[in-house]
Amino acid sequence: DSIMKEQIIITIGRESGSGGHAIAKKIADEMGIECYDKKRLVEGTAKISGMDRNYVKKLDEKPVGFPFSGRIGAFEDSPESNVARKTFEYIRQIAASGESCVIVGRCADSVLKGNPNVLRVFVVGDVEQKNKRLARIQQITPEEADVERKETDRFRRAYHNFYSDTKWGDSRAYDLIVNSSRLGIQGTADYIKNFAEAFKEI
Repeated sequence: DSIMKEQIIITIGRESGSGGHAIAKKIADEMGIECYDKKRLVEGTAKISGMDRNYVKKLDEKPVGFPFSGRIGAFEDSPESNVARKTFEYIRQIAASGESCVIVGRCADSVLKGNPNVLRVFVVGDVEQKNKRLARIQQITPEEADVERKETDRFRRAYHNFYSDTKWGDSRAYDLIVNSSRLGIQGTADYIKNFAEAFKEI
């Protein structure tokens, strides 16, 4: 017999411009659970660490000693890794509290590895669509959006790969990879939500 899970944590990794953040917000709103995005995670990390909020914000999701990556001992005590470690600690606290939620980025899929209540999702999209979306949101040209998107993804990949034993976007590290260009933001949110409902009953 299947038992309903008391807690479900949906982690959302995302390519820049894929609408991952908007999708995460929709899922959380419609499921009536919290969405821990940049704003919430920066605030929580600052609170538990006693670090200044703006300091945390500046270093949030920034790879260590970029453009170098790889686990190099010299970087262990860098400002970036101190902030990252506190963020991961905060994510573990959220999970330990028993609340259901959606967590955007910050290696949450890897930080909560082995937790049976975690559903790991990665949102991708078609390049043209992603550029259009970014251009619209930031009021820049699609060409500028393309440059910015690549840069953001490069940072996200370096950050994730530095702290995780899985590769960013590698299908083996996730339970579900979905292309938001196929169903749009609402459609993708609905699809993930349906998947999550089924997952809760396993």
